Amino acid sequence: MKFSIGGSLKLAFRPWVEGLENIPAHGPAILASNHLSFSDSFFLPAVLDRKVTFIAKSEYFTAPGVKGKLTAAFFKGVGQLPVDRSGGRGAGEAAIRAGIQVIESGGLFGIYPEGTRSPDGRLYRGKPGGLARVALATGAPVIPVAMIDTEKIQPPGQVMPKLMRPGIRIGEPLDFSRYQGMDGDRFILRSVTDEVMYEIMKLSGQEYVDIYATAAKRQIAEEAKSRRQAAEEAKNKGTGRSGA
Repeated sequence: MKFSIGGSLKLAFRPWVEGLENIPAHGPAILASNHLSFSDSFFLPAVLDRKVTFIAKSEYFTAPGVKGKLTAAFFKGVGQLPVDRSGGRGAGEAAIRAGIQVIESGGLFGIYPEGTRSPDGRLYRGKPGGLARVALATGAPVIPVAMIDTEKIQPPGQVMPKLMRPGIRIGEPLDFSRYQGMDGDRFILRSVTDEVMYEIMKLSGQEYVDIYATAAKRQIAEEAKSRRQAAEEAKNKGTGRSGA
């Protein structure tokens, strides 16, 4: 199913790729990518000969009805691994364990260090959890990946994608084996994560913002709420109504 989906995506969108030679023909590796669109997890596997396993919300695999079964089949077909992410820290630990299992089985594990999609196309600070811990626990090489223009194909909230060419740049593998077994040191985790994010920034050409994307999303939502409130207050004043 992966090949049929991948072939359809390549035929429809014709993604361009640089650096395919940096993906090992066999053996484990971690693919660390920026995250611009829901479709990132589909375009990257589509251009590779090997299966890439990403973490996906377990709800995608358990929805009822025909639509739910089709959704589950699709996500399994493109290499998504269901993990229950509703339990806070426990959810993060489950994702890390899943990543380690993929690496120990000799597979490719895909992860988004930002933790969530960028709200505005910029690159945000990587979270020093999943990526670094899986890398240091296994000694697997980390391959930085940059998705290009996927946010223009399917912006947040848009169901139907726009037909245009996305790009994918794949960087040279980064070796952190010198830190293997030091996944309990938060300073090492931070250093590893920042090094990977720097390489992703160079590949993507994105502006880097040194805050977490989750914090940026909260800030954007609060600013939008303030604008709505100000507009409502201005409207009420214009019609002579008060908030009392």
